Amino acid sequence: MRDSRSALACWTAAAAAMAMLAPLASAHPTSVELAAKFARGEYMAAASEAEAAASADDLAFAARSLLAYCMTGTQEPDAAIIERASRDAEAALKIKPDHEEGQLQLAIALSLKSRRMDAMTAWNAGYGEKGRKLAEKVLKADPSNYYAYGFLAVWNVEVERRGGGFGAWVMGASLDKARSNYQAATRLAPDDVGIHWQYARALAALDAKAYAAEVNLALNRALSATANDHVERVMQTRAAVLANVLKGDKTAARKLAEVML
Repeated sequence: MRDSRSALACWTAAAAAMAMLAPLASAHPTSVELAAKFARGEYMAAASEAEAAASADDLAFAARSLLAYCMTGTQEPDAAIIERASRDAEAALKIKPDHEEGQLQLAIALSLKSRRMDAMTAWNAGYGEKGRKLAEKVLKADPSNYYAYGFLAVWNVEVERRGGGFGAWVMGASLDKARSNYQAATRLAPDDVGIHWQYARALAALDAKAYAAEVNLALNRALSATANDHVERVMQTRAAVLANVLKGDKTAARKLAEVML
């Protein structure tokens, strides 16, 4: 029983990192102007305007903008902004319970919220398990949602990294499942920067030496993909940094991957 609780505690640490690892879903606001602001990196302004519009699409987009602000920053994400993103995603789901982007943004927001909690508190809150279920629910309704596949690819890697073999068994996670989800995502979206970067970063954090070839392949795909907005340009920059470090000290690469967003 103690070992089981320990494994579950390890999982909550993995869940805490998911918002930094999982690809951001592509919500569609009603305003072309808002989409342009997001693409330029004007996340807070875009979020405020989307919140004022208040449709399910706009609220999911607002959550996405707030989480993008957190992901592209260089400091620890602001708890108030994470909470605001969570509320926006929940509000989108109140309007439209099966809203795919609302579900994915809520999964990411819940994962970030758990970062400030101790392990067992986060586990008891159910954030990690809920995030996985939200992504799986999206895929059940829309098997072509590659962002949900990307989320689950990273989820499986992170559980393996933080919980070890036993923790992964308890949570039903594995590297085989991670690879399967990553492959599904890349079949649907081979040119998506985020899917390749986030998988590479998670795998490097697990074991940069053992999986160097696989990490390099994903990093190269991230670097050769088309960066369509500010988020993806930031991810490409980070992919280039990690790829350079990976050429030398693999331990340094692993440690760097652990702290990168």
